[in-house]
Amino acid sequence: MSDTRNPRNRQDMPMRTETIDRNTAAPLGRGRRIAAVIVICLAELLVVLDNTIVNVALPSIGVQTGATMSGLQWIVDAYTLTFAGLLLAFGHLGDRHGRRRAMVIGLAGIAVMSLGGALATGLGQLVAARAAMGICAAAVFPATLALIINLLPRGRERAAGIAAWTAMAGFAIAIGPTAGGWLLETFTWHAVFWINVPAALAVAAAALALVPESRVAHSGRLDITGIALSLTGITILVATIIEAPRYGWTAPITLTGYTVAALVLAAFVWWETRVTAPVLDIRLFTIRRFSLPALAIAVAYFSMFGFLFMITQYFQAVREYSPLEFGIHSLPFAAAVALGAPVATLAAQRLGATAVIVTGLLVLAAGMYIAGQVTVDSPYLGAVLVSMVVMGLGLAVVQGPATDSIMASVPEDQAGAGSAVNDTTRELGGTLGVAILGSILGSVYTGRIGPRIDAVPDALMNTAQKDIARHTGLAVLEINKPEVAPLFATQKAELVRAMKIASMDGFHTASWVTVTAVTLTAVVVAALMPWKPAATALLAWQRTPPRHDDADPGPADLAARPASPPAAARAWHP
Repeated sequence: MSDTRNPRNRQDMPMRTETIDRNTAAPLGRGRRIAAVIVICLAELLVVLDNTIVNVALPSIGVQTGATMSGLQWIVDAYTLTFAGLLLAFGHLGDRHGRRRAMVIGLAGIAVMSLGGALATGLGQLVAARAAMGICAAAVFPATLALIINLLPRGRERAAGIAAWTAMAGFAIAIGPTAGGWLLETFTWHAVFWINVPAALAVAAAALALVPESRVAHSGRLDITGIALSLTGITILVATIIEAPRYGWTAPITLTGYTVAALVLAAFVWWETRVTAPVLDIRLFTIRRFSLPALAIAVAYFSMFGFLFMITQYFQAVREYSPLEFGIHSLPFAAAVALGAPVATLAAQRLGATAVIVTGLLVLAAGMYIAGQVTVDSPYLGAVLVSMVVMGLGLAVVQGPATDSIMASVPEDQAGAGSAVNDTTRELGGTLGVAILGSILGSVYTGRIGPRIDAVPDALMNTAQKDIARHTGLAVLEINKPEVAPLFATQKAELVRAMKIASMDGFHTASWVTVTAVTLTAVVVAALMPWKPAATALLAWQRTPPRHDDADPGPADLAARPASPPAAARAWHP
């Protein structure tokens, strides 16, 4: 019996044999389809909201649990790590067993795991609950876009559905900090978890009532080995980055972590080029209209998640805003995302995705550069506001055309897997953004303020307080609470200002890293991605039937092409 994992034995085998089992019910009327899309977008909203609302609660959580900078990073990344690591797996499971089923089960799981987060009493329990929520969110998110694509007919209606799906992320960014701020002003940080319980259950019930089921028939087995390798490699990489400030960026344990992560991820790529039904079709990355927009989204979300993590501490530790004040002052960023999305859509109609994506990346880099000029004394109505608006516009301009280009590059019967790849690039970029930029911020801050903290008299700070203050600028919130003797008042004020300056020094360094990464990505996309506009899902009603320029393989070509040996799988088209 031949070994199908050997590429020589796969030459005449299709990678996947799939047929769409479309909506199990009779064709839906337009009103029912619109209602279904609204429910699907609400499910997406809930998942994205969990990525943003917790940022507002980080200072309160840090104070109550005594979390250091790495602890706060784990609260954010525990969710995004499991989310990113399992999106591909759940995308395939949803395609196979039913996308609505996967979405409903995931929503129910979010409700249960949010209950665990609300009842958590320590940092470890909270991180575990966030990780479990990420697993459940991974079941929801790829199903949302795949359901929309399979629910709506080609043309204007499908384009509107994709646009609504894309815009929902911006809306979540808009209401996340503000809603979280209001909850923290009214209740405790536990409320950001309690709110998920009724919301998730309500959306799950609405999905069962209004969203039709869709699935795909698969011939291959689920790639358990590929899932395990990808999740293990990403986890080791992120954990190493987060803990690097603690052990040292070049310490043996850190270098070992990088090496092991690289080896595991290399093994994942090797395995995916040989297995019959891979969880990630490596050949997709030979399509420039797929791989380069995926890179652009990953770097854009690297910037956005890292920026949100840092700006939370800026507003609440440096400017000492309340959670609600932070939410209100972050609204311009969200408004820019909402306004930029339709502008990007109109621009893409005339200029093509490449021009719009490159422009968006450059605008995003400009916004982060302006943010890097902010100081402790900078007024809000100045560089702070301008940087948020410019960054929001840049993110909005990138994500719409990039998502559309990715989804137009995969066969329609692989919509769940294509959506999962699209979502994975977002979440992996965001996870690395929090890990890398947060670690840079923490390293610079500790290096600047550590000796100053060590010199503080025990009468002003005890050992535990010094340890927290040495690792996170959020300790300012606790230092300012108690009254001190007049003898130490001046020293306390000087320490608080020094902590704020050290935080901004870390912010500036992280900003330069982001500007460099985004600018280099813009150059790569401009140099390698075809500039000639291509017919896509979003613009289908205005264009002739799809035509794939240059030598890029189209969706139908890719679906029909037999699996290739590893060397061919890595070939660049054209």
